[in-house]
Amino acid sequence: MPNRRILLKAAALSLPAISARAQSGGFPDRSLRIVVPFAPGGAVDLTGRLLAEQLQPVLKQNVVVDNRGGAGGNLGADVVAKAEKDGYSLLLGSANILCANKFLFRKSMPLDPMRDLAPVTRVTTGTVVLIVNGKSPYKTFQELMAAAKKDPGKLTMGSSGTGTVSHLTIESVKRAAGVDITHVPYRGGGPAFQDLLAGNIDLMFDVIPAAIANIREGAFRPLAVGSAERITYVPELREVPAMKELLPNANIDMQSWYAINAPAGTPADRIATLHRALTQVVRSDAFRQKMEPIGFTPIADESPEAYGAYMRAQEKVWQGLVEASGATME
Repeated sequence: MPNRRILLKAAALSLPAISARAQSGGFPDRSLRIVVPFAPGGAVDLTGRLLAEQLQPVLKQNVVVDNRGGAGGNLGADVVAKAEKDGYSLLLGSANILCANKFLFRKSMPLDPMRDLAPVTRVTTGTVVLIVNGKSPYKTFQELMAAAKKDPGKLTMGSSGTGTVSHLTIESVKRAAGVDITHVPYRGGGPAFQDLLAGNIDLMFDVIPAAIANIREGAFRPLAVGSAERITYVPELREVPAMKELLPNANIDMQSWYAINAPAGTPADRIATLHRALTQVVRSDAFRQKMEPIGFTPIADESPEAYGAYMRAQEKVWQGLVEASGATME
């Protein structure tokens, strides 16, 4: 019996050492990649690169960004959905890709994000801003809507593409304000910005990080933000009214959020490791100080399950927006 007690005590004392060895030799033990389903240079790419940079010392591994743009973000999302279920391939996806695209690409959507991707956590959230040319005669949202009512269909609104958050926001505003504005879809926000600067279109919504540089230079004039509350953490937008003020009965609160997902079937312990690491990064001052000036609010869900529940609820919201707009990519 004494021999057995000695053996049990020795086994118990060895557990921390075994655990430490398992941890040091466990996941991750090689480089990870974050797939950004857009071309380099945009706000999402910037977020992905900052995440990769700040995750490396936390995970003690290299983290690389892999840009896979195309098909409205579906190409990159599908790359991750079909990757090994080992936690080494991650998707930095947008609300559009994760919750709206299945209703825009009903026939050609190569994946079902709810089925084929495992939630880890959101990393940033933000809203959109209504902008006009800095030399536009419209100084306020009210003036713009009055002009739209006076000449239905005359004003033109650009968007970064059919079914994008910029398009769905203006469609919601049109319905709420009872105005007719002609939609001009572009292949990305860049070409739309060029035409807005040239005076070829009258207005557009886009995410704040994409528009903020031109707002700061005076090239764009912000008339409204698409959220329920004002954006106080961006100095140039503090005095810009929110949709809740302008259209109080419309319940417009457009949140353009970005999140990390892994392939469905990734082991739960690896998802938990990724969640802990991402939470540490996203809640850091270093990450916040980079994100807030360009219009993103860092956010980390309390658990992968909490983010999964949010994602499912958001899918219903975006389905309603897509169906109300009549938008389709087919």
